[in-house]
Amino acid sequence: MMKTRIALTALALTALAGGLTMSPRHADAQARAICYNCPPEWADWGSQLKAIKSTLGIDVPADNKNSGQATAALIAEKASPVADVVYLGGIAADPAMNAGVLAPYKPAGWDKIPADLKDPDGHWFTIHSGTLGLFINTSALGKVPVPQSWADLLKPEYKGLVGYLDPTSAAVGQLGVMAINLALGGSYDNLDPAIKFFKELAKNQPIVPKQTSYARVISGEIPILLDYDFNAYRGRYTDKAPVRFVIPKEGTVVFPYVMGFVKGGPNADNGKKVLDYVLSDASQVMWGNAYLRPVFADKLSAEAKTKFLPDADYARAKPVDLKKLAAAQKAIIERYRNEVN
Repeated sequence: MMKTRIALTALALTALAGGLTMSPRHADAQARAICYNCPPEWADWGSQLKAIKSTLGIDVPADNKNSGQATAALIAEKASPVADVVYLGGIAADPAMNAGVLAPYKPAGWDKIPADLKDPDGHWFTIHSGTLGLFINTSALGKVPVPQSWADLLKPEYKGLVGYLDPTSAAVGQLGVMAINLALGGSYDNLDPAIKFFKELAKNQPIVPKQTSYARVISGEIPILLDYDFNAYRGRYTDKAPVRFVIPKEGTVVFPYVMGFVKGGPNADNGKKVLDYVLSDASQVMWGNAYLRPVFADKLSAEAKTKFLPDADYARAKPVDLKKLAAAQKAIIERYRNEVN
């Protein structure tokens, strides 16, 4: 009887020890990094996540949060972080930093990033950028001409054909307000030109979704959408849809996307390796092949560049001032809600 008890005790201790050393949860933690807002269908994050797995041996699960949702989650989880790294539209970078959810980390390649595209202390840094303009399904337009300017959208023939994401909830919608505002003579402190424009556009019964609407343009449900060049190029060259991209004659803005290291994340070392990777030559070339502008311009391959509009068109696109844009965010939301919506 005693031998049986000893044997059972030994077996239990062996199983417990095995559980401590072989627990799937424990093993996953060693080979994982959690990224908030790394959606596989956006900016070809799917290919990046596969490359990180094959190159680094680190599994980064896909995550479909947007920038606002990611920031809110980081703040809610501040006492016990779940994520290790985060990907954000540039307008959300400083708010996330100011909320105390990002820790400084300067990845490999940091010194090569232009000063205006990173936080000097390392809380966030740009990995690529997109240009805002008109993402157009030419087939859905029928006989209506392709618009060439912001002003064209106010013409009666575009009634019911124009869409833009809701500026009260979507960062790209807020960027659209500012892009038009600056193009029409406004400033980060004076939103009057944009508010006047959107009041006029309201007469044309625009479509105003709250979520990314790539599929609705591809299907023709929204013939014209204020959106990024990389989505239009993806639609044309990857999905073979009858779409094109137009940079309005009055001008527009270039918007950076950034990443940051989450303060107190559970897989810190793996998180740092992921941030190093997204600035690597291989990763930067991949961003370019997904029709984004890599932060290191020389990593945009000659073949990828042939898919973009000519440089003369991009000369009308100016870099956005992230700090001034972030400061104007509240006014954009309030004025649109009170005066347009």
